[in-house]
Amino acid sequence: MDSNKSLCIVMVGLPARGKSTIARKLRENLAKDHIACRIFNNGQLRRRIRGQDTSSPEFYDPNNEAGVKLRERIALTNLDRARRYLTNEGQVAIIDATNVSLKRREKIQSFMEGYETLFVECINDDKEILETSIRHKIRLPEFRTLSPELALESFKRRIAYYQSIYSPLEKEKNFVRLDSLNNRILKEEISGDIPYYDLIRDFLVTDSVKNLFLIRHGETYFNLENRIGGDSSLTPNGLRQAEALAKYFQRKTIPFIFTSKKKRTIETAEPIRRLQGSCTIIPLEEFNEIDSGLCECMSYEEIRTQMPEVYYTRKQDKYNYVYPGGEGYVTMKERVDRGIKKALFLSGGAENIMIVGHRAVNRMILSHFLYRRTEDVPYIYIPQDKFYHIVATQYKKLFQLRPYE
Repeated sequence: MDSNKSLCIVMVGLPARGKSTIARKLRENLAKDHIACRIFNNGQLRRRIRGQDTSSPEFYDPNNEAGVKLRERIALTNLDRARRYLTNEGQVAIIDATNVSLKRREKIQSFMEGYETLFVECINDDKEILETSIRHKIRLPEFRTLSPELALESFKRRIAYYQSIYSPLEKEKNFVRLDSLNNRILKEEISGDIPYYDLIRDFLVTDSVKNLFLIRHGETYFNLENRIGGDSSLTPNGLRQAEALAKYFQRKTIPFIFTSKKKRTIETAEPIRRLQGSCTIIPLEEFNEIDSGLCECMSYEEIRTQMPEVYYTRKQDKYNYVYPGGEGYVTMKERVDRGIKKALFLSGGAENIMIVGHRAVNRMILSHFLYRRTEDVPYIYIPQDKFYHIVATQYKKLFQLRPYE
């Protein structure tokens, strides 16, 4: 294999920062361009060799000589495999590990001499996302003998050990520091001609989702009264709609359902979760329905008669109008975009993910992936007996409105 066309990508960052998700995303997208790519994950190799022996946080203590020795052996084993892969049929090898110390990265560069090396550092300090991500990590088999509380404490102590030796990317010749939650490059240093870099950079900064099922909650008592906002429960018909959704999606694997924190979305998601083998409901405040402020819980007829100025002013420019003491579509955009970023990060590149939201919120989610003039966004059709299937990758865009009954 021509080493001038081979590349070693080295992931860098603390645990639960999205390194493995980014690595898989790179591999999948490079493969679509017929670029031979393989991931060499230190954690997977460690678990195959030692299993639960490495669940103790003390194994990661930099002063634990036995732990350091084993982790170095695992790292060198994967580096050797990666180098042999590039020497033969491979074009891109991805080293998926923390690699947080300058000493480790210098060793990688020395070992991979003759091949271009690109370091990609994943940074994410969103406390809510980290907590949720860690809780998902502790479901790994290596923690099965521990209670959730002890597993959580163990994993956080592991992170603290890595933090104690963490040296951010600065001196490396070729590197990208990436906000892995927002897909935003924070710093970039590239010297020379890095193979496939234009493709890689595009993958790093683009939101992509393989299959997103966007659902509006079932019918509520407020829907029957044409009232806005509030925290109404589902009607019997709404519960039937949720059960019908559950049966429809029983044929698919849905590992994550993201909802708002309102009862109606969680009540819609719960029957779906029950019919899945392993599924987690994650309520996100960012997906709460538009806050209508002083108009909360009012019907549109009540707003028209009691607050005519609000009613008619909003009709003139629905997207930019902000309810008194509340929100408008224009002010929702930032929080809904943040919710989408959180959902994509926490889903870890899953084949299928689901969002159960509200009418205005779902319009904003659709507009995130599908270009619409802002003035048209408040009129996107969001029914309660159909769902949107969205595929948004560098290679494919799909938007389907599909019935489930």
